[in-house]
This record gives sequence, C-alpha cells and structure tokens, in this order.
Amino acid sequence: MEKRIGAAIILIKDRSSATQLNEIISRHSNIIIGRQGVPLPSKGISVITLIFEGSTDEIGALTGQIGRLQGLQIKSATLKSLDTETNTQT
Repeated sequence: MEKRIGAAIILIKDRSSATQLNEIISRHSNIIIGRQGVPLPSKGISVITLIFEGSTDEIGALTGQIGRLQGLQIKSATLKSLDTETNTQT
C-alpha cells in the first residue's frame, strides 16, 4: 500500500479530552515521526502539531479518532511519500 507523509494541527480548547488525545496518539505512534506542543495560555488554548507517515487507512484512523473528541479541532494535509529507490542519482 502506498505511503503518504503529512502533518496535522490540533487546536485544543478544552483540556478535558487531553488524556484521550494522548492515548490515541500513543496507539498510533508507529506512524508518528514528530510531535510538538505549544501552550498559548493568554488565548486559553494549546496547539499540537504531528508529522506522520503511513497509509491513507492508518492516517485516516489517527485523524478520525482525534476528530471525534470534544473540545478540539484537527486539520491535516498529506502528500505522496517520495520513494527513495526511484529518486536515486546515478
């Protein structure tokens, strides 16, 4: 199955879903390359960015589960992952 690389921005307005969010991210750690969290206390929100690589099914499972949580928003974008074998120079 074709792999895709992508990023997601998660805007957390209500921290009551934070435990569930962390559990979902942990369950999908096999496709997550990086994670960054930034609290914005002056605005009463936090932002988490995720970088991931996986199949469309794996990415959809991750973002779909997060999107069903209350008190947050998620937006993601994906691109076809470059195949290193076809992009080698000779």
